[in-house]
Amino acid sequence: MSDTTKLTAEKRSDFGKGAARKIRRAGNIPAVMYGHGTDPVHISLPGHDTMMALKQANALLTIVIDGDEQLALAKDVQRDPIKPVIDHVDLVVVRKGEKVTVDVAVHLEGEAAPETVVTLDNNTLQLEVLATNIPENVVVSVEGLTAGTQIHAGAVELPEGATLVTDEDALVVNVTQAISEEALEAELAEAEAEAGIEREESDEEAASAEGEAGESAESTEAAPADEA
Repeated sequence: MSDTTKLTAEKRSDFGKGAARKIRRAGNIPAVMYGHGTDPVHISLPGHDTMMALKQANALLTIVIDGDEQLALAKDVQRDPIKPVIDHVDLVVVRKGEKVTVDVAVHLEGEAAPETVVTLDNNTLQLEVLATNIPENVVVSVEGLTAGTQIHAGAVELPEGATLVTDEDALVVNVTQAISEEALEAELAEAEAEAGIEREESDEEAASAEGEAGESAESTEAAPADEA
């Protein structure tokens, strides 16, 4: 069974923006818990402990209300766009032995072949798993993979008991050939030329041009004069 964080909540009867602001000023977080055909329960959660618990994706929580414990998952976490605080949490009730659908992060490990670029096209995979056994991530090895290799969702090894919900053909990892600095510079110059952008001469290019001009002048001066 996954580790759970126990949070002691208080029921609340005041609703609306004013009531929510009052809860947040007291250092708590307004939340609502629902699921399994039960009526939504509006609660107030301890601010600091809840923020720490929700740093982990798909955290399984034990919500204690009036001495009764209830397992729940955070379905929606509304965060302040500026300040590092949580404005509101939607919790969905879960049961032991019940399966839930969650987005699980993809974690890459290993080193691909030299002169390649590894692109993670899907940061998460949607899985159906036991509510009490949600994996922290799905590990995908890129060790030694060569350019042109692609890994699709259906080829990813899943944790025991997990079922893939994401489309099997969804691209997860794409390994391509790294572009050389010269080729990148040529592509950039071509794109700028097509766009009508006139490039400014770099200091190195200017110095090189001055050096070539100086050598040309010296060669002209050193050449013997034609005899009359």
